[in-house]
Amino acid sequence: MKSIVLLSGGLDSAVSLTHAMKETEVALCLTFDYGQLAAKNEIMAATALAKYYKVRHRIILLPFLKEITDNAITSEQALHTPNKCGRSGSSAASSLWVPNRNGLFINIAAAFAEAYRCNLVITGFNREEAVVFPDNSPEFVRAANSALSHSTLNKVKVISYTQRLNKEEIVRLGIKNGLPFYYLWSCYRGGKNMCGRCDSCLRFTRAAKSAGLELSRVEQ
Repeated sequence: MKSIVLLSGGLDSAVSLTHAMKETEVALCLTFDYGQLAAKNEIMAATALAKYYKVRHRIILLPFLKEITDNAITSEQALHTPNKCGRSGSSAASSLWVPNRNGLFINIAAAFAEAYRCNLVITGFNREEAVVFPDNSPEFVRAANSALSHSTLNKVKVISYTQRLNKEEIVRLGIKNGLPFYYLWSCYRGGKNMCGRCDSCLRFTRAAKSAGLELSRVEQ
């Protein structure tokens, strides 16, 4: 099996890459720059990971996504609005939602997969975020695969090795697979260091501590 891996440079996608390297022949990693605050850091992290694993890497620019939305991932103002990050349920989903982001990413990756004669698109979804983000859910993957069976001649399929895992379990899988955690960027902000306060940072820190991962292994 050959695959295209969606690689943001964060925990879920990086662990998914490590597992894809074991289960498939990874033809290409794709990283998307859609105007998110952490775009530069995510690209640096993803580039380092792709180089470490000796996998081809390509950056796709989608600037229109930032133009059509205002949320805590693409806007400093939205990010600094009180309680935007760290909220749960529908409030978190609405404050961090980018219109059809995962649907768009998967369809672009599927086009590359068909062109590169790959069978799979690997995504880094997880059980925790599927509770509030429907485009992380198994139902979404099933629906995407149904559509791709009609839109790709080789019937590309989306799979996620991390979809049924929580963050702690994903960290443990990363440890098992030998992931170099110091390459990761799991923060919604841009800057020299991860902020430690946004929802992404808090989830990662809690998971790392629960899994027994020394945070010094995450720091450069």
